[in-house]
Amino acid sequence: MDFPTYIFFIMFFVALLAGYVDAVAGGGGMLTVPALLSIGLPPSQAIATNKLQGTVGSLSSTLYFLKKKLINLNELKFAILFTFIGGLLGSITIQIIHADFLLKLIPILLIIIAFYFLLAPKVTSNNNIKKPILSNFNFALIIGLLIGFYDGFFGPGTGSFFAIAFVFLMKLDLVKATAKTKILNFTANLSALIMFILGGAIIWKIGLVMAIGQFIGAQIGAKMVVGKGTKFIRPMVIIVSLIMAFKLIVANF
Repeated sequence: MDFPTYIFFIMFFVALLAGYVDAVAGGGGMLTVPALLSIGLPPSQAIATNKLQGTVGSLSSTLYFLKKKLINLNELKFAILFTFIGGLLGSITIQIIHADFLLKLIPILLIIIAFYFLLAPKVTSNNNIKKPILSNFNFALIIGLLIGFYDGFFGPGTGSFFAIAFVFLMKLDLVKATAKTKILNFTANLSALIMFILGGAIIWKIGLVMAIGQFIGAQIGAKMVVGKGTKFIRPMVIIVSLIMAFKLIVANF
């Protein structure tokens, strides 16, 4: 597909903002997926291309947290394995579903995730003294598979889902939850990306430009780790997703 030059500039800055949003609060995909759909990409190609740039963004923040020694890979080995499997299954599923169905499903998913961001409890950092609800293995099996599948199938909000699961089920403080979220987010992104590459669904020119923006934005956001922009980010993600959902509903129903 051929795009005018200004589209590449717009998508770069959308991805840069999304990388920052993802690293700080989660939900960057709520900006990038609708943006990719808005320039005319079919749903499966939009999600596949989003996975390329999202993988780079999650790698960027993962490398930052590894450097800061906030991630123990051995501790997360089962979570990484099951998240990888979930991402594979989700990305296979999205590629065999008919495009017309996806065009009707995606606005509904966007609305659901928008209301999730609106109504979700605020994540705090005071849970680290409580006993985890799930064992590491059960968390990996249940949460890794489910959220990994969702990430491969659609994606937006995955980082936020993982962070909340770590805080409320494993009783981690927010910094540790954010760090562990990034490695699992990267894992699901990578497994889905492999399947999308094999399926030939990625629009590489747009995806690589957005990947550069994602990498830069994620580095900036990771340094913030938690916080200072979340009061602005959450309503912005909600508003953008609802606008894009309405646009898709009008265009396809």
